[in-house]
Amino acid sequence: MMASVKQVAHPKGAARSVGSSRAVKVLARTGYAANGVLHILIGVIAISVALGGGGSADQSGALGALAGNPFGANLLWVMAVGLAALALWGVVQAIIASSADTKETWKLRAKEGGKAVAYAAVSVTAFRYAMGSSSDGDQSAQSLSATLLENPFGVALLLVVAAGILGIGAYFVVKGANRKFLDDIDRPSGRAGRATELIGMVGYIAKGVALAVVGILFGTAAVTTDPEQAAGLDGALKALAELPFGAVVLALIGLGFIAYGVYCGIRARYARL
Repeated sequence: MMASVKQVAHPKGAARSVGSSRAVKVLARTGYAANGVLHILIGVIAISVALGGGGSADQSGALGALAGNPFGANLLWVMAVGLAALALWGVVQAIIASSADTKETWKLRAKEGGKAVAYAAVSVTAFRYAMGSSSDGDQSAQSLSATLLENPFGVALLLVVAAGILGIGAYFVVKGANRKFLDDIDRPSGRAGRATELIGMVGYIAKGVALAVVGILFGTAAVTTDPEQAAGLDGALKALAELPFGAVVLALIGLGFIAYGVYCGIRARYARL
């Protein structure tokens, strides 16, 4: 029995040891900063598209823009390592998460694990760009949709994906509206604190709206059984641009992404680790 307890406790002990590492914390803060740079670039590209310019307003487009910069490759390596550290941090938090309520514990673990997967995916993409490769978010979304639709239960699976993305979008909107993001940081005092609150609200809500549109496009692909209807963030933002007053909406979403990026930068400094 004692051996069994030790076996269960060992992963948590190892996770706490990793989580208490100063190096991991520094890298995790670097990851938040890297995530901020990505969102600011996405916001800038979105505004450019709204004004009639080109570019891919998603993580691939932002990373590609960095790759074309003379010092971009070096920055991409730093961002990739920082985002990988954030993914590791998420795994650690998922392992050590605990609550008096078992359901709440698993809810926390699922949330932290989901964030770890998301950061890991962006980190891998950043590594690819740093090594001279590239990717396309919309093509990846369409490829995923086509693969799922080939399955006998493909429509249902794609609807589940759509619902999941919509749920994440709603989570961002609610977290922004309720200012729950302040739980993640040591809120600075005075004007800086009030500015952080406003920037975080705008950023979270804007990102949530964009993700909700991605979810709607996946749902459309499921209902029409047409994988080309699915799209990543770039396709979702460009779909917004086609609506009445869409250029204005897209520009506002772009500003929201910039706000979210600034908040990530603030979180890099004030995150509760």
